[in-house]
Amino acid sequence: MGLEAKITQDMTAAMKAQDSSKLGALRLVKAELQKRQIEKRAPLDDSDVIKAMNMLAKQRREAAEQFKAGNRPELAQQELTELQLIESYLPAAASPDELRQAVESALADTGAKSIKEMGAVMKAVAAKLAGKSVDGKAASDLVRSRLSA
Repeated sequence: MGLEAKITQDMTAAMKAQDSSKLGALRLVKAELQKRQIEKRAPLDDSDVIKAMNMLAKQRREAAEQFKAGNRPELAQQELTELQLIESYLPAAASPDELRQAVESALADTGAKSIKEMGAVMKAVAAKLAGKSVDGKAASDLVRSRLSA
């Protein structure tokens, strides 16, 4: 069963269970997936679904931070609850050690020496960590620090 089918199945189960918070979050996910499918003009595969889910997770993290900064803890908690649900569908995140090893390996493979070659290194890092959820900012910061040194 594909990831999109699993989300649809869980959405149906949430409707039957009358779990409004879970249903609302899954509807947001489903709407984003449908939007991407229309843009792509083809069915989404699991990698497309994971990219969409990562983007939604990032949006929830940022929204929660903004709500905390704005002294709105109830809205921040709602965003964090949705984030937790979204992350339950994502593959395991790459550990800091795995990320560091992937960056080192990508630097060795590409032979990059300057910050101008950061794009090539980031592509290599993404390829090495395919199938894992990766924090792009953390990877970017690590590559930038290694190329600046």
